[in-house]
Amino acid sequence: MKGQKPRVLFLSTGDATRSPVAEGFLRSLTSDRFEVASAGVEPGALNPLASEVMKEAGIDISGQQPQRIAQSLRERFGYVLAICDTARERSPIFPFTLNFRHWSIVDPNTAVCLPDRGTEVFRRVRDEIKNKVKQFIIDTAEIKTRELSIA
Repeated sequence: MKGQKPRVLFLSTGDATRSPVAEGFLRSLTSDRFEVASAGVEPGALNPLASEVMKEAGIDISGQQPQRIAQSLRERFGYVLAICDTARERSPIFPFTLNFRHWSIVDPNTAVCLPDRGTEVFRRVRDEIKNKVKQFIIDTAEIKTRELSIA
């Protein structure tokens, strides 16, 4: 609808790391442009390492509560971004969403690493998500600019 912010849903398997990180970045970078939410196919508790590495980036996601995807099915989103392969494969159909995108981002919770290197893996995933969110912002701005030039 005219004048309303586009709604964005980040969808992951557990809504414990990747989708809250993406939600946190998009909120932080463009709170005036989008309404943002995240959900999981099988939500679990927010991973404390995700919260820790986001605090290092100056963003507090500790208050985000994992949401079940079923809560989002009746809502309208301008964009649904499945940020892992499992979420894309197991995602229900969002009948009111024309812009469904997929990012294949590794789950740092299941990445094989030494215990003392877990934070390092979470930082790499955080940085990858940040870069993808920034590109999403650029891409949607370009789409908006093209729409305005056509009108």
